[in-house]
Amino acid sequence: MPHHQPLLKRSRRGAPRGQALVLAALSLLLLGLMVALSFSVSHALRGKTRLQQHSDAMAYSMAVVEARSLNYFAVSNRAIAASFVAMNSLHAYMAAGTVTSAMLDQGKTNFEWITAQEALLCLPCPWKSSACKHCKHAVKAYKISKKFNNKRKEYDKEIKSVEKSFDNAVQALDAMIDIIHMSQQTVFAQTSSLLSNGTANQMSLIKEINAKEASNVSSAVGGLNVAEFSCAIDGMPCSVSGKPGNTARTARAKVMTEVANATRPEWPATRGRGVAEYLHPDFLEDLMHGIQGSGESLVTGHDGTAKTVQSASTSAVEQGQVSNNEGKVSGADEHGRLSSTWEDGFWTGRYEASIFSGKDSNGHSPGSAHSGGKHNKFEGVYSKDLMACAAGGNCFMKFRADPDNTRDFGQPHVYSYVTMKMRKGDWKNETPWELNSQSELKFTHGQMGTAQIKMAPDEGAAISNALVYYHRLGDWQEQPNMFNPFWRAKLHPFTGNQAATVLSAAGNTDAAQLAKSASDLPL
Repeated sequence: MPHHQPLLKRSRRGAPRGQALVLAALSLLLLGLMVALSFSVSHALRGKTRLQQHSDAMAYSMAVVEARSLNYFAVSNRAIAASFVAMNSLHAYMAAGTVTSAMLDQGKTNFEWITAQEALLCLPCPWKSSACKHCKHAVKAYKISKKFNNKRKEYDKEIKSVEKSFDNAVQALDAMIDIIHMSQQTVFAQTSSLLSNGTANQMSLIKEINAKEASNVSSAVGGLNVAEFSCAIDGMPCSVSGKPGNTARTARAKVMTEVANATRPEWPATRGRGVAEYLHPDFLEDLMHGIQGSGESLVTGHDGTAKTVQSASTSAVEQGQVSNNEGKVSGADEHGRLSSTWEDGFWTGRYEASIFSGKDSNGHSPGSAHSGGKHNKFEGVYSKDLMACAAGGNCFMKFRADPDNTRDFGQPHVYSYVTMKMRKGDWKNETPWELNSQSELKFTHGQMGTAQIKMAPDEGAAISNALVYYHRLGDWQEQPNMFNPFWRAKLHPFTGNQAATVLSAAGNTDAAQLAKSASDLPL
């Protein structure tokens, strides 16, 4: 029989030659898989880092916008309070003008009483007796009272000539307050739109720069952001569980009223140190000496103020801030005493001038210096909620404080949840380490069955939390408020419950369950 050579030569030890080639081929395959896997992991880590940085940038940027909105509310609230102060100042100056009529009217009254006094002294004397001067004094005092009355009429005419301008100025300030409120409503609406998806007002450029492939902020997560923002404003609807409810509308009105009344400029009435020296020297000369000739009329105890009050009454203005003051009326009051000495007579009396503007309550005293119309150009400090201000009407926003420190005392959070496909999918040109369009490697090992290796993850997700917080530099104890523009933003760690809430809203229930159980882990 013919002799056949073996297909594989045996080594000196009896093993078939070529086995190393097989092992080398297997090793090269394993090495190639390891290289591809390392490239895939590196690409995924880089993509995950980019995605997390993008998520952080989104949360922080939206928080910065929200902080700026709250700072705008603070500054605009100050402007509203300043408008109320300006309105009170207008009333103070109008009262300063009107008090001239009241003072002259009191001068008339004083000399009417002096006339009566001189007439009583005249009764025992014969009318034609040269020794009886009191009869002549009575006649002259009566004429002086008429002079005071005529001079009052002149001043009444001057006061009435500026009354329309006064009403127009009050109406303009009230309209400006409405405009500021409408701007607050617009800012709130635009900020809410931005927080809902992170794309408004060119915020989408962040994605173009950081991660073009990333998704927008989940609409459900955006809804959480809008709810946090809305819950930070007392009076707005709040759907966040556990947050305090709105305070009464009247209680919010009192806050702005207190702020407006706490600003106390130097009213005209307080510049005279009790003697009305702020009034024109010619008027004071006529009042004290010019009209009556001899003797003197002295002003004492002159005082006055202007405030936003509950009702059109001088007692409300003079008493200052009282309980249940919702600021329905802007008013001013000036008063004092005029004491007249002339020949053998003397009389003293109190004069007072006031003016009030309100939607339902108004007034002007003395009436002779008033044209007869109503001062109803002022709507009041607070009559509508913020979202009702688009059509006009006074309203006011304040910070909704929360005593629970686990909820950061009511300071709002801003969340971001974004996703991005980690697999490029272009295995022929850009990412050959993904091996194929599915980035999957399947192999069969005898009876062990089929195994599968995923070379690149399908999708990655990133979650971020930012806090909009209040801090006046150098004073951590000042409570958050919407009158000082010290709102800031920072990235903030998650609590397990916060992360679970955001993940649940985004539909990632498995991760939400894991986050909720990770209360001891830093997130």
